[in-house]
Amino acid sequence: MDRKFVFASLIYAVIGMSLGIFMAASQNHGQMVTHAHIMLAGFVVSFIYALCHKLWLGSSDNSLKQIQFYVHQIGVAVMSLGLFLLYGDLILPEAIEPILAVSSFFVLSGMIMMIILFIKSAKATQQA
Repeated sequence: MDRKFVFASLIYAVIGMSLGIFMAASQNHGQMVTHAHIMLAGFVVSFIYALCHKLWLGSSDNSLKQIQFYVHQIGVAVMSLGLFLLYGDLILPEAIEPILAVSSFFVLSGMIMMIILFIKSAKATQQA
């Protein structure tokens, strides 16, 4: 699972950096919020999750780990696309805000699942 998170984080880094370079080259920084979310929620959080999986959660096959990965990735991808459409004035705010709200809850749910995985791992380590 750690490798999946690292790979996803590196993809988000490339997308976020490319958007940042585009903003700098065009002198239009209207996508700054999108750029920040891609870099933080996509790159940084995914990379931190990879470290958590590698250092503390181990390689045991657990369905919650799979669900947590996909919930986080779907949440960040939909949020990033929604923000891009919103800040690019490509969609009306009232049309995208409900989708952004749901994607935010996906990202939050991924974090809650990581807390649960971390607690379960600590309990398993103490019992062993």
